[in-house]
Amino acid sequence: MSDHISGPRALANSIADITDVFAFPSPDRPQHLVLVMNTLPFAKISDALSEGLIYRFRVRPLTAAVPGDHAPFSAGPEHGAEEFVFDCVFSPPTSVDGQPFEQEGTCTTPSGETVSFRVNDEDGGSAHGVRVFAGARWDPFILDAPAALKTVAIGELAFAERGSIYMDGKNVLGLVVEIDPALLGGATLVGVVAETLTRGVFNVRIERVGRPEVKNLMLGPMQFDRINQDLEIRDLYNMEDAFHIQHGYEGAYRARLDANLAFWDSLDGKTDWPTNDGVHPLTELVLADYLVIDLSKPYQEKGSFLEIELASRRGRAHATCGGRTINDDVMDVFFTTLINAGNGPIIRDGVDGSSRPASQTFPYLSAPNPRPPEKPEHH
Repeated sequence: MSDHISGPRALANSIADITDVFAFPSPDRPQHLVLVMNTLPFAKISDALSEGLIYRFRVRPLTAAVPGDHAPFSAGPEHGAEEFVFDCVFSPPTSVDGQPFEQEGTCTTPSGETVSFRVNDEDGGSAHGVRVFAGARWDPFILDAPAALKTVAIGELAFAERGSIYMDGKNVLGLVVEIDPALLGGATLVGVVAETLTRGVFNVRIERVGRPEVKNLMLGPMQFDRINQDLEIRDLYNMEDAFHIQHGYEGAYRARLDANLAFWDSLDGKTDWPTNDGVHPLTELVLADYLVIDLSKPYQEKGSFLEIELASRRGRAHATCGGRTINDDVMDVFFTTLINAGNGPIIRDGVDGSSRPASQTFPYLSAPNPRPPEKPEHH
């Protein structure tokens, strides 16, 4: 879950499927921004990154909205907004006489400078204020996914006191980009989204991810949406610009979110997010689908996810760096926020951490499992 297998195109093009995105201040290089994009569910150590894709991070300075506004931040106008883009591309992998493959990567900075690195080299490559790693890594998955899906299917909480990570030990292809804050033009409060796009003259966005579970648990379920009940909406959503939803399908996204967010709120038998003519108060925040990070705040391993956004909605100053760290059990924050708005007990899914926690040093993600579980046939 998180963003694994989040729609028909992701299922058909698993190499471009973004499974998770993380963004946080570096724990060992203060104020440096760490961006992590994991792709390819059930990756093998022998899998290479795709030479046919652009792996893109987009970083935008944010402006705070009026306190209490349903959309806490503005990412600038649709055209001409300041944006810092970091693009990573890869050469075709080469292998000689059955030896492990070799593959080169190139990361281009917003100013057009390039950083070269070798895939699966733990030291990565470093130049021009950027450090980059790419390669197979242990999937830092913190969720009882079958219990979450069962909750949606039966309409009541299905979490156990002790849950289990779905097919624990699976691998992904990780991409880590660590950025000197000087490359961000002095911006400290930023929004981050990761994308995979086709590489060539004409670039088509295959996937884009900001916050976890927007597509699978908030846009995926169809049965509660009385307006678009038969519409698989996630591929349409992936094609949108995360910082500016285009006119056209936005009514469908809002109808789906209004319905599904109301479903999550109903699971404890009370309404903590009163709707106004069916409009859920979290819908606009969800549609602003990017991680929000404050680089002026120190790294905080747990408890920062959604803190900035929710503080803004409540009209108070935020206290953490926000974003999303690799070891944070953000799904408990997700369920608690949606189900009781923080007005009740923590809603746990029974899984509190990864079986292979991330480290405090580059490249952060844990080494891959040499014998990962096999990909299920129905995937």
